[in-house]
Amino acid sequence: MDVPRKKITIVGAGHVGATTAQHCVEKRLGDVVLIDIVEGVPQGKALDMMESAPLLGFDMIVSGTNDYADTANSDVVVITAGLPRKPGMSREDLRDTNANIVKEVTENIIKHSPNCIMIVVSNPVDTMTYVAMKTSGLPKNRILGMAGVLDAARFRHFISDELKVSHLDVHATVMGLHGTDMVPLPSHSSVAGIPITELISKEKIDKMVQRTRDGGAEIVKLLKTGSAYYAPGASVAEGIESIIRDKKRVHPCPVYLEGEYGLDGIFMGVPCIIGADGVEKIIELKLNDEERALLQKSAESVRNSVKQLKV
Repeated sequence: MDVPRKKITIVGAGHVGATTAQHCVEKRLGDVVLIDIVEGVPQGKALDMMESAPLLGFDMIVSGTNDYADTANSDVVVITAGLPRKPGMSREDLRDTNANIVKEVTENIIKHSPNCIMIVVSNPVDTMTYVAMKTSGLPKNRILGMAGVLDAARFRHFISDELKVSHLDVHATVMGLHGTDMVPLPSHSSVAGIPITELISKEKIDKMVQRTRDGGAEIVKLLKTGSAYYAPGASVAEGIESIIRDKKRVHPCPVYLEGEYGLDGIFMGVPCIIGADGVEKIIELKLNDEERALLQKSAESVRNSVKQLKV
């Protein structure tokens, strides 16, 4: 008996959205609907991807549209829509403009896919995920942000590069908001089970922690006219795969907290198990006093961002 393919909608056909779509079909996760307000862009990118299918060997279908009706009955919806950062801008500078975009997108999505699992990528992601939850009415397990996977991947790369070891043997944990107050955790990061604190000097670890916090800004500064999309797209696809294939991977993601880590009523990055039901379990790590203080500072930044919302 044929198993129905999963349907993945990606809102926003910019660099992050299109890169995510390409990863999804190459991983054979399901058929992808790429939707954007700009006529021709999602259609053109979808056609371009489909013309790569004979070369890459995937049978999934990518379609482009400007009509939310075409997204009906999606299993997973990814929201990448919004303005990207420019040099000198923080993620918070995008807050009010992107909040209005995310609100409108969410309203349209929920009309057609009320039972989807929603992944928010638009910045500032912790705040935008809060906007999407309040707008959608989805239960907390069915909505999450995708940022911690990216932050951890950046930290993993810096560790791998420093030690000249395979990325596959490096595990890193990053908590807190996706921004300058994020909390990379060297005490919970390792290489083949060996704590990085035993392999790298504190001075070098501190530099890598700061570079992880500045990871997006470093790329924005280099590109000058855009922001990162290769690593973000791969990070989103990783989360989608864990949901579609019920892999129950442990990913750091912005999720809605109700008492975990002593925090309540906000979205913030913490390690959690991601599977077919979305956020299946939040994992509470033992943090030292310094780490807990940094997490509280990060949480306060998220609270202030939510308070300042103008939607």
